[in-house]
Amino acid sequence: MFTEQPTMKDLFTQLGLDNSDEAMEQFITKHRGMNDSRHIEEAPFWSDSQATFLRSALLDDAEWAEVIDQLNAQLHHD
Repeated sequence: MFTEQPTMKDLFTQLGLDNSDEAMEQFITKHRGMNDSRHIEEAPFWSDSQATFLRSALLDDAEWAEVIDQLNAQLHHD
């Protein structure tokens, strides 16, 4: 359990992704421009377990929700 708000690096680790600054930037650049009507957990590039984690964290308004919202905003930005 986290004692502080998770960071973007923590989120990438939780999702099983490389959390180096370069890798996170590349991931966001590659997947940027998501359709505004698509929720982050519905994006086709997530594995089933990643999508389930994102969905659960958002539904439960878990400690992860804020950083997931930040990633969501970055992925929807053109």
